[in-house]
Amino acid sequence: MYILVIEDNPDLVANLYDFLEPRAYVVDAAYDARSGLRFARENDYDVIILDLMLPDMDGVEVCKRLRDEGSNTLVLMLTARDTLNDKLEGFASGADDYLVKPFAMQELDVRLKALVRRMRGEQSRELLRVADLKFDPATLNVERGGKSISLPPIPLKILAMLIRQSPRVVPRREIERRIWGNVRPDSDALRAHMSVLRTAIDRPFTKHLLRTVHRIGYQLAAPDEIQD
Repeated sequence: MYILVIEDNPDLVANLYDFLEPRAYVVDAAYDARSGLRFARENDYDVIILDLMLPDMDGVEVCKRLRDEGSNTLVLMLTARDTLNDKLEGFASGADDYLVKPFAMQELDVRLKALVRRMRGEQSRELLRVADLKFDPATLNVERGGKSISLPPIPLKILAMLIRQSPRVVPRREIERRIWGNVRPDSDALRAHMSVLRTAIDRPFTKHLLRTVHRIGYQLAAPDEIQD
């Protein structure tokens, strides 16, 4: 699970790293609102852990900006304020859950997993498409032009990531982090998996959907959505 922590308390951030990373979470941290917004815009996270009281902008405003920009990333808001009005304000800004400080790390873990399960349950009812390529998140079935396509696990994960973000160009490092976490793979590993994916979804067809963007990353898009 890919997590962004926006929190100005370095001790709490360190504790979150120490607890979450051994449990297979991949964690980025921003110590102020503006850095957090930049991270959120440039990367694809499963959940943003957002402190309400930040030095340059409060968490409610950060959450509002993300929602106004069309982000549907899950937001778990942290705060020392626990009145009903504070919670209502957080939820009204677009937060998905609310955790009052101090909190047990085990409770945070449970809430993160519950949020993601709920989101994946909602996504699993959607059939994702790019042109004539279809991906069913519930069954993991892939087909193009009415023909079923079989993919190994890693190319399938990459396809799921690219099709959810289409037509965005997804940076190479972002894909690597989602697949392998903080351990950098061999330099040719991603290229090899992309070759498998391209062979399966593009090679038999006249219109190619998977595009390598030199020095940046990869894009899955219909030909009329590609802008050079």
